[in-house]
Amino acid sequence: MGKTVLVVLPVEERHKKLLESAYPEGNFIYCQKNYQEYLEKAQILIGNIPAKEIQLGKNLEFIQTNNAGVEEYTVPGVIPPNVKFCCASGCYGLAISEYMLGCVLSLIKHLNRYRINQQNHDWKDEGHVTSIYGSKTLVIGLGDIGSEFAQKMHLLGSQVTGIRRHTADKPDWLEAIYPLDKLDEIIGDFDIVALSIPNTSATAHLMDLNRLKKMKKSAILINVGRGNAIVTDDLCKALNEGIIAGAAVDVTDPEPLPKDNPLWDAPNMIITPHTSGQYHLPETFERIVRLAAENLKAYTTGQPLKSLVDFNTGYRAFETRKN
Repeated sequence: MGKTVLVVLPVEERHKKLLESAYPEGNFIYCQKNYQEYLEKAQILIGNIPAKEIQLGKNLEFIQTNNAGVEEYTVPGVIPPNVKFCCASGCYGLAISEYMLGCVLSLIKHLNRYRINQQNHDWKDEGHVTSIYGSKTLVIGLGDIGSEFAQKMHLLGSQVTGIRRHTADKPDWLEAIYPLDKLDEIIGDFDIVALSIPNTSATAHLMDLNRLKKMKKSAILINVGRGNAIVTDDLCKALNEGIIAGAAVDVTDPEPLPKDNPLWDAPNMIITPHTSGQYHLPETFERIVRLAAENLKAYTTGQPLKSLVDFNTGYRAFETRKN
């Protein structure tokens, strides 16, 4: 008998067949609720459980989460150093990049304003619009999500620049790549600034009022990474005072955003409740299960793992990207 594999994902029969074909010797347990009783004997865990419960898995050797952002798991002491730990980075790019594109189009074509006018039965022309074609886009964070968004914007005629934390060859769909410490020098050149970054000490409160003031007044800001990358009060002030033209966020600080927070009523603001990813697009879940099956086979046969997390950075290791 092989290792015990505890699966806490909401899988269907066809998903079970895929996972079991990746590791025929495995003893599979599928359980979404009351899984704690199985944790102690499981060597492999597929899916998310609260970080505080990881310690119950005393025999765990390999964990595959269904989240791309896993900062709560990389806190020292949560996962033993001998446990292989993979995130789901590489699975959310399709869904979230399309969400980002939708937000850009809504803001630059005033579709959000026309929706309000429709609710008010107000036949009103909202005037001048802009285009993705000929625009300049800055993507901060070139992981799976940021890269897919950057490619879509490039194909639609935007000149796209990226910011990433490590050096790498520049793909054809980017004009240039800069490190994060160059942000202040270049941010004023762009019409669209998009954040797709995890929560780290370097990214917390990245966009404060001083930095927002360095953006074009006609620029829009998109955030799909972590809410604390933007200082909420500063963004509200920037929108109310016309420091920037608009913003769309799928993540906020705090989260959920309180009902009385003034950001809800800021002009030209789109807020969604952290729903651009998850499983709202069924293909996202399919990709997660396929990644889990690939990594399950790789782990049990001694092959390299995809989206292996680097505990020193909290990101997936660059060399294990799922491409």
